[in-house]
Amino acid sequence: MAEGRIPAERRRRKPTKTGVLLSEETIVECALRLVGQHGPDALSVRRLGAALGCDPSALYRYFHNTDDLLLAVADRIIGESMAGFEPDRMPWRDGLWEMALRIHRGYREHPRVAALAAYRVTRRANEFRSVEAGIGLLRRAGFGDEDAVRHYSAFVDTVLGHAALDAAHLALPPERRAADDRAWEGEYARLSPQQHPQLAAVRRHLPLMAGSSFEAALDLLLSALEAAAPPPGAAGAGTGR
Repeated sequence: MAEGRIPAERRRRKPTKTGVLLSEETIVECALRLVGQHGPDALSVRRLGAALGCDPSALYRYFHNTDDLLLAVADRIIGESMAGFEPDRMPWRDGLWEMALRIHRGYREHPRVAALAAYRVTRRANEFRSVEAGIGLLRRAGFGDEDAVRHYSAFVDTVLGHAALDAAHLALPPERRAADDRAWEGEYARLSPQQHPQLAAVRRHLPLMAGSSFEAALDLLLSALEAAAPPPGAAGAGTGR
């Protein structure tokens, strides 16, 4: 099917045989739940049709294909994460910090979806508002238009990259996750100082590797942006809002 949103006149408004009234929101909620419970393979029109009690073909009245649906699911997570966010009420660095924590937390709450969608561009309303807010904060910091876009790209890639990494770790079976975490004070602690002198020197700190480095990386990035931001009133600085 062609790209683009499904026209409203093609959407079904009669309840399914299980009494569910189909809508984009209902389908997205069902997809989010199924992927969370069963993993990526659950994102199929057959599984969704069975869960919603409708013919799978009915879903095509709302979404062109499962990829279209996946983007809607990703945009739903962004919307939930950013609900109530008011960047104009805080300093630009604080705004970016809160924005990053919100997005990271949103994907950690849906780790199996994060593995599928954290790197996608949803092209939907919640993502538009999020990008608008992030670039607006950087322009308010004084960055020119091109720098604001470049720095936002680095910022959001850092956030989403850590979100995907941390979510993938959470999505592991508990025993595998625990084994990976224990390795830093197990196998690594027993390495030969002759063969691995650098690791031996920092041995007692290696368990730190078991935790997420997200906030440390975010702090480094925002500190670098703060240092690079033009002084107020500098020529060529962005105007923001």
